[in-house]
Amino acid sequence: MSMTRTPPSLIVSAPGSGSGKTIATSGVLRALARRGMRVGAAKSGPDYIDGGFLAVAAGVGRSTLDVWAMRPGTLAAEVARHGEAELLVIEGAVGLFDGIGFAGEGSTADLAAALGAPVILVLDARGAATSLAATLLGFRQFRRDVAVAGVIATRVGGPAHADTIARACMAACPDVAFLGCLPRDDRLVVPSRHLGLVQAGEQPDLETVLDCAADLVDQHIDLDQLVALARPAVVGAVDDLAPVPPLGQRIAVAFDDAFGFAYGHVLAGWQDAGAELLPFSPLAGEGPDLNADAVFLPGGYPELFAATIAGNEAFMVGLAAAARLGRPIYGECGGFMVLGRSLVDASGFAHPMANLLPVVTSFADRQRHLGYRLLRTRTDSCLGPRGTGYAGHEFHYSTLVEGGGATPLFEAADGQGRSLGTAGAVLGSVCGSYFHLIDRRD
Repeated sequence: MSMTRTPPSLIVSAPGSGSGKTIATSGVLRALARRGMRVGAAKSGPDYIDGGFLAVAAGVGRSTLDVWAMRPGTLAAEVARHGEAELLVIEGAVGLFDGIGFAGEGSTADLAAALGAPVILVLDARGAATSLAATLLGFRQFRRDVAVAGVIATRVGGPAHADTIARACMAACPDVAFLGCLPRDDRLVVPSRHLGLVQAGEQPDLETVLDCAADLVDQHIDLDQLVALARPAVVGAVDDLAPVPPLGQRIAVAFDDAFGFAYGHVLAGWQDAGAELLPFSPLAGEGPDLNADAVFLPGGYPELFAATIAGNEAFMVGLAAAARLGRPIYGECGGFMVLGRSLVDASGFAHPMANLLPVVTSFADRQRHLGYRLLRTRTDSCLGPRGTGYAGHEFHYSTLVEGGGATPLFEAADGQGRSLGTAGAVLGSVCGSYFHLIDRRD
């Protein structure tokens, strides 16, 4: 373990989802990058989609900072990856105080308190003006260990609307910097689907949207004052232990629009441990590298591309060959679904999958599964010996309609420790589950 330099940091948060904080954060990052500032970008919590927008906006790799699921040493290591940045901008998840249970454990506020990072609060001005000042005052006073240092109003109707909001907020909270108002602009609309925003890589007009957001930030937000509010992140010693043990020395990693939900800190942990990553795209007709000694199938949207995946002979033959050779193959959520016998789409059509695990998953009867998970392996696998603990996250709408004939991979509990029974599957060297692993947990 070693100490690390920490960059000046800010957290951009909001009272809830849909307030415009992803666009505001992306606009700030691109505007500062265009000025020549070295910026770092990170996303609070388990989200793996919004971070893609931040990475494109800043021109840097995306990063995850999860104060609940990550060990302090892992959190420190992720902050350390931005050690050369002049400013680290962290986008919060959902609302500032929202987390597990009524206490909001693992919330963006908990991350702000842990890092000593000031918060910029984004307030949606649709249908409100002076009332935003009351919201700001409440958020400013709710927790003494969380510093709401600045405020930005979004979707503002015009100069008179902006003036009312600014005067009300400055009168209610004179110690909070009013940084400006972003006007309503239809060019900033970003499409969504069932797991959140449509991924950055799937949006051909994303650069135009980000440039528009940066232009509006330049025109309406006091960036110099915003930068001046930042404070060096407070972290402890860096832990060099990989969040998930490397699956092998040369790991084939599926990565495209169907398999885009890989945590950057997990992949970086494998590389730091000496593993080589060999990316491939099943949607482009590719299979795992023949020189790979392990395969990782991250989550994503295989249900949207099921026919293409099922028809990729190189992919299916490559997975079968790796399994016959006893090479570790691990799938998370969407990757787990692809390792099964079939994937039933929303219309009820069953697409044949790799048939390496005796499971069938379906979108025909959608049910939402969402939340942090505490996990412990039930058998030896590429994830470690029996009894290895992890913290992870689950978010999917498909259901497991067949799952017998394999050893369960995990004993699972929710974020509050309530048992969820067994989950996942192991068969030979192949294993997977609906869970996205974030870090080890004793």
